[in-house]
Amino acid sequence: MLRLTWVQPEDLLGHELAQAYQDGRAPEAIAARWHAAGGPKAPPRAGTSPTPASRYLRALAGDLLDELAELPSGLADTEPTDLERIRAHCPDWPARPVPAPAPTRAHLEAAWLGRAVGCLLGKPVEKLPLEGIRDLARAGGNWPLRTWFTARGVPDDLLRAHPWNRRSAATSLAENIDGMPEDDDLNYPLLNLLLLQRYGRDFTTADVARLWLDELPAGRTFTAERVAYRNLLTGIEPPHTAHHRNPFREWIGALIRADVHGWTNPGDPAAAAEAAHRDATLTHTANGVYAAMFTAATIAEAATGHGDVHACLRTGLTVVPPASRLAEAIRHAVHLARTTEDFDTVVDALHTTHRAHHWVHALPNTALIAAALTHADGDFSGSICRAVSGGWDTDSNGATAGSVAGLLTGAPAALPDRWTTPLKNRLATSVADFDGIGFDTLAQLTHRLTHQLTHRETRHP
Repeated sequence: MLRLTWVQPEDLLGHELAQAYQDGRAPEAIAARWHAAGGPKAPPRAGTSPTPASRYLRALAGDLLDELAELPSGLADTEPTDLERIRAHCPDWPARPVPAPAPTRAHLEAAWLGRAVGCLLGKPVEKLPLEGIRDLARAGGNWPLRTWFTARGVPDDLLRAHPWNRRSAATSLAENIDGMPEDDDLNYPLLNLLLLQRYGRDFTTADVARLWLDELPAGRTFTAERVAYRNLLTGIEPPHTAHHRNPFREWIGALIRADVHGWTNPGDPAAAAEAAHRDATLTHTANGVYAAMFTAATIAEAATGHGDVHACLRTGLTVVPPASRLAEAIRHAVHLARTTEDFDTVVDALHTTHRAHHWVHALPNTALIAAALTHADGDFSGSICRAVSGGWDTDSNGATAGSVAGLLTGAPAALPDRWTTPLKNRLATSVADFDGIGFDTLAQLTHRLTHQLTHRETRHP
């Protein structure tokens, strides 16, 4: 039986109840009705429950999702989604600078490679609990984490208790890597290259939607992106696509789409954050949008070639409303990383703090990325290994940490061979005509696009 993930009403309802508790609504009465009718909790790690609900429960879930959407949020004033209101909440919003030189092709190749390496490192342990990641790495003689995961030498009973990610193990364990396999963490940067090529810097959220419908297979979307895609197909227009029956709107999906906005706005974190906002609001609201803006602004600062990672992260925070839950989570994570010698202790504290959040939620994952980059002082291997070893959305966290740290190295030769050689300068994807493309070619395309956009903006202010 086909069980389409991330869209079944009976599964969305449990996630929306969790979202309601977190964003300051009062869903207790609705939760009681759902559970009294026999409604299940949200699937803890998978995208769908193992068996379909009855037609009655499915219809009830749809009705209750709509009722939950009508509940007022106590956090609406401190966590807006509208860009003007976000800016009004940010006293240190970055000023418009004199445009910085575009990052070199070498910088961009290191960033693309870094994103791919970090993603690939995290793929085999995605969805696993923290203890499973640690046990598997120790069994492979790889703890603290310092290289690719392997199944060699790992006892069968441990693999039964903590099986590798089913879709990824065949392409992402050390013994199996043969180029960079397809992943949504790389598909979205490719799509955003197309977005800027077709629509320029002034693209709209509707342009993002058009591009997705043209170029993104629906089966390659997950969580908030899949719900928004479904909403588009039913005639719902942006930004309502982010709201309608979308309990994943504060998860990590918009964050993983932010890199190109940072790479192509070097030294202009405000412009990068604004571009990320237009992209993110197709699928996300509030903290889900802030996570993308934070990432884009951090990368825009890193793209200047002269900022250290701590300065980049501070810049990223200037575009996040300081009273928001995301800003608080990042500040807490950076403080922990600065004051705690052992990174496992940092991770344990973060998991305690964010124990109520889903493993794909933006708050814990953005906090972990910031902690990993801080604790490793921007070192490439240290950053990706810390990000992945901290659990939650391992491939996405490794990808973003790798992008930032790779960019800061300045050149692909600065990345250790053990990371880059297995990728064979080859990326698999289902996006447009990019399948099999090399990271050097992607860097060249990104570099050329940045120059074209900057030149066009200079000629037509």
